[in-house]
Amino acid sequence: MTLQTLTRPAEPAAAVPARTARPPLALSRWLVLAVMLLSAGYFLLPVWWLVVSATKTSSGLFTGNGFWFGDFALADNVRAVFTAQGGIFSRWLLNSALYAAGGAALSTLISALAGYALAKYSFRGREFTFNAVLAAVLIPQPLLAIPLYLMFSQVHLVNTYWGVLLPSIVSPFGVYLARIYAAASVPDELIEAGRMDGAGEARVFVTIALRLMSPALVTMFLFQFVTVWTNYLLPVLMLADDRLQPVTVGIVGWQAQRGIGSAVPYNVVITAALVSVIPLVLLFLSLQRHWRSGLVAGSLK
Repeated sequence: MTLQTLTRPAEPAAAVPARTARPPLALSRWLVLAVMLLSAGYFLLPVWWLVVSATKTSSGLFTGNGFWFGDFALADNVRAVFTAQGGIFSRWLLNSALYAAGGAALSTLISALAGYALAKYSFRGREFTFNAVLAAVLIPQPLLAIPLYLMFSQVHLVNTYWGVLLPSIVSPFGVYLARIYAAASVPDELIEAGRMDGAGEARVFVTIALRLMSPALVTMFLFQFVTVWTNYLLPVLMLADDRLQPVTVGIVGWQAQRGIGSAVPYNVVITAALVSVIPLVLLFLSLQRHWRSGLVAGSLK
């Protein structure tokens, strides 16, 4: 090997061709977007029809485009809702508020107590109890309506406020959510510190556990409120008195009167349905910061 060969600079290596970038999955993205748009339209179109129909007169409901506005008579329709049949719609709203708010508040408290006990106390049969709660979550609530009616008829609770309120305070899903959230968000060290400071079990639960579980409590309250507010089968079985019925049963009763001389007009029934949804929308919007955090409770733990 000559000196010239040793001192000659090495030739640059052949440039390695850049790796071709993977083409974007445009087709799959558009497919997902299309499915999402179809799903959104499926859920929002009935709501849009309800809003538009509530602004129409009785004759305007059956003429023109059903998904666009006609003669704007929303104020007259709302006034007719609250004056029809002696203004009983206001009583139905108050009944629904009583059943939903009272039942949801008691249900949230009971669920928080049960979930906290299942998460933080060791006792015989704890896992069996929690599995029973999970099994109860899978049972459709309409299956329990007739057995509850037969039970309550024996103790003379049918056609009373208690016939609807008592079943509303039990929520297996609330117990499940409270147990999961208590196990993830309430540290055992904090509980032991409270006990060492002389606090009893009730005080530890009220001052420590409930504050840490507040996002889950708001979620449980909201879900149970919506469940009770929209419930139809249990109230229609339990209540025969019109002045005890919630708004769901009352609106269906108005709708069933179609064709009778003194029946409530169809546009008033539709407007009543729209008015009955407004409290749920306002509740969701006012508590959205809390129930969103409650829905993801434990997902990052």
